[in-house]
Amino acid sequence: MNTFIPCPLYLILLVLLTACSSTQKFTNPVISGDLADPSVIRIHDTYYATSTSSEWAPFYPYFKSKDLINWTQIGHIFDVQPEWTSSSFWAPELYELNGKVYCYYTARRRSDGVTCIGVAIANSPEGPFVDHGILIDHGTEAIDAFVFEDEGQLYITWKAYGLDERNIEIVGSKLSADGLRLEGELFSLLRDDEGIGMEGQYHYKEGDYYYLIYAARDCCGPKSNYDVRVARAKSFTGPYEKYEGNPILTGGKEYVSVGHGTGVKGLDDNHYYLCHGYLAGDNVYQGRQPILQQIKMDAAGWPYFVTGKEAVRNQQLIEAAKKQKETPDFEDSFDSQSLKPAWTWNYAFATNEFELANKQLHLKGTPKSDNNYGTVMCIRPTTQHYSFETQVVNQNDAAKGLTLYGDHKNLFLLYTQGKELHLKSVKDGQETLLQTIVHKADPMYLKVEVTRGVYCDFFWSTDGQAWNKINKEAIDAAALTRWDRVARPGLIHVGNANEPAVFSYFKMKRH
Repeated sequence: MNTFIPCPLYLILLVLLTACSSTQKFTNPVISGDLADPSVIRIHDTYYATSTSSEWAPFYPYFKSKDLINWTQIGHIFDVQPEWTSSSFWAPELYELNGKVYCYYTARRRSDGVTCIGVAIANSPEGPFVDHGILIDHGTEAIDAFVFEDEGQLYITWKAYGLDERNIEIVGSKLSADGLRLEGELFSLLRDDEGIGMEGQYHYKEGDYYYLIYAARDCCGPKSNYDVRVARAKSFTGPYEKYEGNPILTGGKEYVSVGHGTGVKGLDDNHYYLCHGYLAGDNVYQGRQPILQQIKMDAAGWPYFVTGKEAVRNQQLIEAAKKQKETPDFEDSFDSQSLKPAWTWNYAFATNEFELANKQLHLKGTPKSDNNYGTVMCIRPTTQHYSFETQVVNQNDAAKGLTLYGDHKNLFLLYTQGKELHLKSVKDGQETLLQTIVHKADPMYLKVEVTRGVYCDFFWSTDGQAWNKINKEAIDAAALTRWDRVARPGLIHVGNANEPAVFSYFKMKRH
């Protein structure tokens, strides 16, 4: 028997179904780009998040949101490098205490290279943060701090023994009321008896149990197998029982791997976990990106992720959250008094000097050593197919133009130098000149198009409209991927500080 539905009713149902399907989902990542080890806190009706910055300055990018879905970068925890640090700016953790925001962060100590945990404090959630130096110096390495309050007592935990010939442990200590000193004896909460790694812990309490969610296996790179696991105890200090159903969140079809995050209450009072994940396929070259998953509890008192054990991109929209905005293209015409917060630079290998003047960027870093490829200013790639371009305004003997940058020994350069245009690759410090073009153009427009995350085509133009392709076949830049970060597009200057590079704009377009 055929059923007849009047046309107006059919249209109403269709509209309702379409509206539900388009408004009830959001898509991970919630922040695009290489932002590993995210930490998030809620202060009243506003969320703040930060992440690893690794070997890029400024240090620990800082974001703000009203709904956990749409985020805006408002700056960095540190614009200036803390004096005691040298490198490896990892795993910052936010905590609100006495109306102030604390950031417990990991970095390598300048004096001996040992990785320690420091602390900085801001009187306002939006900064500025003031460094208070090293809090935890424990053995050969102390990383991944997390602060937890239990019945009025503050505790701090961290990953220990990661570089020692013994099992990794999550260890802890009581923390002073002002959050600046360890008190009492250290204690061990959980040990990596399986020998598969253990880090990035997050603590919370629900009902009679204290839960310890942590990451295991290999954190980094396109072949990472990171996952999320859980243990529980009747006391915060333990003993902890590992869940027989571990892991509770893994990679799969849509993600290579996931892990290392922090939980937070959403606008709907549900429990959410913000961690990082490598997208599968060519999107893996965007690095470890922040993803949001909802946590619930099963009948046996163990946490599980609502969309399943295998991480998926599409998630249920948080009640009262706004519609997710698309990640925008990036453009800077240098007409402000300060750089946009998305810019990063290679702090460890050059003295960075830049000036914004007359709607231009003047870049004039001085290399620290002969085996160095100048100063770069880069942004995070946010898609696997994009192009980036600039106009080089001036001519001198310095090399200046565009780069796809892995580190100071692994990069591609498309640059002008005098009346010549060069395309050069550098791999493990060994450079190869791929192309040289003699030109009369002044100024010169340069562009790079990246497809599948790492395949590059290089272009030049005299007017920024008609582009001349330099290479015949796309050049594979996969070798630029570092163990803990991915290549970034940006601007480069190599030469004397008195011969700056002058740029009129920079833009990255998503395709």
